[in-house]
Amino acid sequence: MTRPVAHRRQAIASLISSEEIASQDDLARRLADAGLKATQATLSRDLDALGAVKVKRGGQLAYALPDDSGSDWADGRLTAILAEWVVGGEAAGNLIVLRARPGSAHIVGAAFDHAQMPEIAGTIAGDDTLFLAVRDGFDAAALCQRLIAP
Repeated sequence: MTRPVAHRRQAIASLISSEEIASQDDLARRLADAGLKATQATLSRDLDALGAVKVKRGGQLAYALPDDSGSDWADGRLTAILAEWVVGGEAAGNLIVLRARPGSAHIVGAAFDHAQMPEIAGTIAGDDTLFLAVRDGFDAAALCQRLIAP
């Protein structure tokens, strides 16, 4: 990673941690105020690389970064994201197929990726569908029930 990329990502992380950043446009404006210019495509890549996801804070969506501790993320953020974005799911062999609100599967997938659950080998996210590959030795049906329980 080049120095400008690292500097920009550090600025993004700092902004997200200290302010309510609701959109990429909002982020671009705040970065420009700090003398950093970035295109929407660049911001999208940076947010993805940082693991930023949108979560509800005080009734409004804003970007958040995963905590350094995977267990904190799994216990708090993942639970909130599942409740907010997942509308159903089912086990299929060693896969769990989760249905999410339109356009939000990537949010749920990023939350799983950062939670680093021992049961999950990986995720694939589409627009409104997410596949979770369940590791051998874990019961996909039981995990699915646990994840989508009200």
